[in-house]
Amino acid sequence: MEDLRLSPLKLGSFKSSLSGRSTPRGSPTLRKVHSGRTPRREGKGSGGAVQWFRSNRLLYWLLLITLWTYLGFYVQSRWAHDDDNKVEFLRFGGKLREDVLHVEQNKRRDLVADESSLAVVDNTNIVHLGVNKRMHVTLAKKEDSTSRRSVSPRRRTRKASRSSRTRIRSTQKVRKVMETKELDEQDQELPNINVTYGKLFGPFGSLEDRILEWSPQKRSGTCDRKSDFKRLVWSRRFVLLFHELSMTGAPISMMELASELLSCGATVYAVVLSRRGGLLQELTRRRIKVVEDKGELSFKTAMKADLVIAGSAVCASWIDQYMDHHPAGGSQIAWWVMENRREYFDRAKPVLDRVKLLIFLSEVQSKQWLTWCEEDHIKLRSQPVIVPLSVNDELAFVAGVSSSLNTPTLTQEIMKEKRQKLRESVRTEFGLTDKDMLVMSLSSINPGKGQLLLLESVALALEREQTQEQVAKRNQSKIIKNLNGIRKEKISLSARHRLRGASRKMKITSPAVDNHPSVLSATGRRKLLLSDNVTQKQDLKLLLGSVGSKSNKVAYVKEMLSFLSNNGNLSNSVLWTPATTRVASLYSAADVYVTNSQGVGETFGRVTIEAMAYGLPVLGTDAGGTKEIVEHNVTGLLHPVGRAGNKVLAQNLLFLFRNPSTRLQLGSQGREIVEKMYMKQHMYKRFVDVLVKCMRP
Repeated sequence: MEDLRLSPLKLGSFKSSLSGRSTPRGSPTLRKVHSGRTPRREGKGSGGAVQWFRSNRLLYWLLLITLWTYLGFYVQSRWAHDDDNKVEFLRFGGKLREDVLHVEQNKRRDLVADESSLAVVDNTNIVHLGVNKRMHVTLAKKEDSTSRRSVSPRRRTRKASRSSRTRIRSTQKVRKVMETKELDEQDQELPNINVTYGKLFGPFGSLEDRILEWSPQKRSGTCDRKSDFKRLVWSRRFVLLFHELSMTGAPISMMELASELLSCGATVYAVVLSRRGGLLQELTRRRIKVVEDKGELSFKTAMKADLVIAGSAVCASWIDQYMDHHPAGGSQIAWWVMENRREYFDRAKPVLDRVKLLIFLSEVQSKQWLTWCEEDHIKLRSQPVIVPLSVNDELAFVAGVSSSLNTPTLTQEIMKEKRQKLRESVRTEFGLTDKDMLVMSLSSINPGKGQLLLLESVALALEREQTQEQVAKRNQSKIIKNLNGIRKEKISLSARHRLRGASRKMKITSPAVDNHPSVLSATGRRKLLLSDNVTQKQDLKLLLGSVGSKSNKVAYVKEMLSFLSNNGNLSNSVLWTPATTRVASLYSAADVYVTNSQGVGETFGRVTIEAMAYGLPVLGTDAGGTKEIVEHNVTGLLHPVGRAGNKVLAQNLLFLFRNPSTRLQLGSQGREIVEKMYMKQHMYKRFVDVLVKCMRP
């Protein structure tokens, strides 16, 4: 029997597999079958799981969508409930991401087509983000730019990346410089204010913060949460139309309306037609979102709003374009007209009958515009509403008037003491004494405000006062001469001889002489009159603002300066102050306020009620809304418009100059009127009628 030979293959050479292969690896059959395959590497046990996860694309996308949704809810929650850190949140820890800024700069035009795109304005940068998906837009753009870099066949070198970062930094610097110029730059045509104006004081913002111990960061809008106004604006969307950003009545009133709407739970966007002025930084501080575009993007934003409020007759062109773009848009526009001159009416009349509602500031203004509409056969869609302006809570609080800002730590009594300290500090810087009378007029410098006529009236008043002083001095000298003559007649030579011995031991006076009033007054009276003349000396000073405002008329300013140069002594009595929103210190330091608006008069004059809140008597023109606010001989004194009113205004200035008690009485009664009629709660109570009429379907 032959021996059976076992195969030289080892028993372990056979290896089973999932495919059921049992052929030895070293056999020719196996090599032949797999000769065309690429040898594969033996992976770890987890490699199969990863491959299986990649092969299931549905599960992969579900996971990505879940993460994306969670991130969206997280970002929106932080944005909605962390108002104090919205800007820092966008900056990711205080530093703005350069890649986001770079992408935003390159794709600014693409964002115009996005309906939900708006602008969040910062002091140095402007980043476009979505309304409800701010972080989503930013992350999507970053991902897009990253994918583009990965697809590109060439990667950027380190040198290229450094140059890109340098360009971004230089762009930021240029933008910061441009915005700084836009905020602070004054008209180039104006002469150097330090040389031309001479006595320029202020602004006193830092002084207010130090004395009042109340910095701007602590100021914010306060809403009466039980009011009808809050109930109507809660969770609604508003677009406010600014014709410019100057520190004048209309832009400041619109800015405060926006702050109140925000504090009551509304969403507010500001469309600015002109960047003239310095309120952009203040809008940013108050977290008012400014729409970067005033065309297509602003139209789309307005279409989504519950109400559009235009704050000036100058907004007529935007309203006309908006209604061409959106024909039904007039039904959601409330036009708050704050001007009362015919040229403004002529500019606005093409669209007056197409808007939902007109809002005026005074009865006089309403009647004037309705008369013009009748003359031009314009029929309005509804009867206009009158909403007078109010004293904002910040100024009222400093004035000591009860407001929503009153707190247990800062009561009215404490603010009264602080206001007195503020008054003394500002007047010391002005170089004034307690007996000097400071007359103030704050507004943009243009012919309509009548500053040149005011200078003429002050010059006339000073001339009359100087003439009266000269007459008084002549009368005093005559009295002194008469007294000397009487003394010489009564003291004879014999009396002098009898008193000669006694005068060696005592003064040449006797009880009989001292007790006689006519005899005593000779030398002593002269000293008394001279001392009274020194102690009772008081000056009349005029404070004018607002220097550097972009609403000033340069030619008119030069005309005023020329008048001052031709009246040398008058320039010593005129002080100047720059344009500013920090005016509590100025009202505290003043004694009299003048509203000298010409033409048809001031539309309303918010500065008028602000001055009355600080207890200042008002000298105003007997025209426009001023005569509705100021009651003659009760809260102030009125005078005619034009040069015919110069003499009356000069007389009124001299009357208050000589009667300090009358100033206090008129100012006290004016303050009571403001508390009854012109506080914030009165204004927003009237605004409820506007909201009801405009939001009614």
